[in-house]
Amino acid sequence: MPILLEGKKVAQSIHHTLANQVQKHVKQGLPAPHLAIILIGEDPASNTYVDRKVKACKEIGILTTVIREDARIDEGTLISSVESLNANPHIHGMIVQLPLPPHISTATIIEAIDPQKDVDGLHPLNYGRIAYQASAGHVPATPLGIWLLMKHYQIETTGKHCVIVGRGTTVGTPFSILMSRNAYPGNATVTMCHSHTEDLATITRKADILVAAIGQPKLITADMIKPGGTVIDVGLTRVPDATKQKGYRLQGDVDFETVNPLCGYITPVPGGVGPMTIVALLNNTVRAWLSVEGSRLSIHCKL
Repeated sequence: MPILLEGKKVAQSIHHTLANQVQKHVKQGLPAPHLAIILIGEDPASNTYVDRKVKACKEIGILTTVIREDARIDEGTLISSVESLNANPHIHGMIVQLPLPPHISTATIIEAIDPQKDVDGLHPLNYGRIAYQASAGHVPATPLGIWLLMKHYQIETTGKHCVIVGRGTTVGTPFSILMSRNAYPGNATVTMCHSHTEDLATITRKADILVAAIGQPKLITADMIKPGGTVIDVGLTRVPDATKQKGYRLQGDVDFETVNPLCGYITPVPGGVGPMTIVALLNNTVRAWLSVEGSRLSIHCKL
């Protein structure tokens, strides 16, 4: 029987550890960590994600400030808002909820964020620190969450073939760097697949570790899996479903029902990568907080 990679349970354990850490240091006199979230427009999914992040922060003692902006905001005004948060010493971490409206350059906004406060880990400087295995930077939340999940379940990665479907800047590309690093989890041989990859199934069938992060529901089917391999499903698409109260269900990139019997390990959707992404964001926020405030207690924090 395949082993279910239960991100929800692992996230709860990390969540508890972070809560104890925050509580301990606040009692020693540190100000509480503070995360600022800029939310643009009224996209239902983005609003839901932000609400979940705020709730998770509250549970472990992280203060949050949500700055809601109209979808018509211009790029210059948004940059000014980011710079204001950069300069605010009471804000330890910051995220700009993605996706942004099409008239705003995502790259420009991310580059405007102070790398030390970039707890989403998307600033080019933090990307570079991942490649150099520097402990000072922040790792993007979803790749870090997957990395922590694999570490918890002690999934063997050294010398294994890791195939990543999807080269996005928030998941596929940074995770490919993590898996190629001389560390654990890591030391894998990595193949990156994308929309222009020919004969995708031939490549995925060779994967000891398959990461699906392309946003196409049920793209990965049973005939595309190496028996006994590990399957990580990052996809999370709202699919219409009249049988559900909300009128939709959450569907991953993997056809779970047909793929599950073939795997050694597999993540469920929901309850797999999603909870790990949020707890990884909390982890980065606590690290950012301690890097600023922890010097008072001679604290040295690292990933």
